[in-house]
Amino acid sequence: MGSDGKLPTSATAAKGPKGWAQRFLNVGFVAGFLLVLLTYAVVSQQSQRFGAVVASPDDVAAISKQAIKAPGETGLAQEDGGEEKTETTTPAEPSADHHQHQDTSGDSNQDDQQQPEQEWRPKAVVTEEPPRRDDTAAKPFDNGKVVLTTAGPYSDTCDVFGDVRTNGTAHTVTLVPATSFTERREWKIKPYIRRTMSGIPEVTITQLDSTSASSPAPACTVRHHVPAIVLALGGLTGNYWHDFSDALVPLFVASRRYGGEVQLLVSNIQPWWLGKYEAIVRRLSKYDAVDLDKDDQIRCFPRVTVGLRMHKEFDIVPEFSPDDQRLTMVDFTAFLRETYSLPRAVPINLKQTPEKKPRLMLLHRGHYRKIVNVPEIVKAAEDAGFEVAISDPRFGVHVEELARSVNSFDVLMGVHGAGLTNAVFLPKGAVVIQVVPYGKMEPLAKLDFGDPIVDMELRYLEYSITAQESTLLEMLGPDHPVIKDPESVHRSGWDKVAEYYLGKQDVKLDLERFAPTLELALDHLRQQ
Repeated sequence: MGSDGKLPTSATAAKGPKGWAQRFLNVGFVAGFLLVLLTYAVVSQQSQRFGAVVASPDDVAAISKQAIKAPGETGLAQEDGGEEKTETTTPAEPSADHHQHQDTSGDSNQDDQQQPEQEWRPKAVVTEEPPRRDDTAAKPFDNGKVVLTTAGPYSDTCDVFGDVRTNGTAHTVTLVPATSFTERREWKIKPYIRRTMSGIPEVTITQLDSTSASSPAPACTVRHHVPAIVLALGGLTGNYWHDFSDALVPLFVASRRYGGEVQLLVSNIQPWWLGKYEAIVRRLSKYDAVDLDKDDQIRCFPRVTVGLRMHKEFDIVPEFSPDDQRLTMVDFTAFLRETYSLPRAVPINLKQTPEKKPRLMLLHRGHYRKIVNVPEIVKAAEDAGFEVAISDPRFGVHVEELARSVNSFDVLMGVHGAGLTNAVFLPKGAVVIQVVPYGKMEPLAKLDFGDPIVDMELRYLEYSITAQESTLLEMLGPDHPVIKDPESVHRSGWDKVAEYYLGKQDVKLDLERFAPTLELALDHLRQQ
């Protein structure tokens, strides 16, 4: 600032040595600033060139597709924007996963089986979508590959090809490379049919990066020349319906392609269960099942599938069968008829034998959801032209004995419950009558039995009772919300639905109202 208090002009400031120094400093400042900009531009360019190694759009997509657990994590990640879809229904229309303490699918005394402790109440009815497969670990076949499939509402599975080694006590499946992979990778899944089931130990699938001293491969103690399937029992198995929906049907789909040449490695093994269904299991695998949890051998296989896949409850979607087999429920029921040497593949032919009466099996329940006017129903069915027998299958009955009995009938009738699972033993073209309890339970009845029965190519008839045919009316009165407003009960949650509509009501059929259903069954058989 000048002596007069004014700022000097540039001309004044430039005079003398001090002015030249100021100009030099200004030039240096500008040059320094330009150098900083240049450095920033170079660094940014390098980041764009080399940043793709870890974060290019393609790599991000690949990482998100891998629906895997990092070591030590406890869940499977789902790919954002994946194909899994949910068809939302009212809160009281869960899928059949709810069959547990209330035993909502139980029939007759087959419900008195060991009941699992897991509480299962999904909020939506869902069906399988085309499997989303993680092939990002795939390498040339001599090096092996891992394919993880996580799409769909129920199950996770992992197929491992190549030099595959299992350690049962450690619950590990290891892929050993022939040369070397670029990285070591690890997945964790539950080999049970329902990924969220508690109490099921996980299996760790590891892809080794090499067979070096720092990453040694477990040495084989037993070498197999057939593939293996790792599965878990327990969970909801022990309920007759879940035995088929959660185990036998998915196991059939997974193993049928091998023609018995497959080794089963079973976690949470239930010897009584394997004994009960021994005939079925023996036809699916020619080899004794291995108790995975106690198996201290290092077993080597050319291929291992970890987990079973459920397409729908108690059903098969042909498009989702492995190796393009396109299996159906018709294939499954034919397999059962062959397994138990059941004599009848078709029901009675009333055109050829008009003097004979079609046979109707009436399932009798000893507890909740039982028919209280059985004698009247029997008489009505006999008057309609049927030969009627009442069935009360117990838990200890041999499956082969039960299968032969059911196969001798043309019509299977019962209130919603596990006894209707026996439809798998009926001859193709027979009739199933499901009596649906009061309380807007039709979506559940259709999911559990209606759709699977149709897919077995059986004739499905559904009879929904009214409030006047339910013992709940007398128990609670016409003004109780359970009677007057079932939708409000559904909105209150699954516990109340199961408590009242599945656990506290019995059925007294209106014979006049029910008569047309019997006539429909008879008409169907006349057309065979």
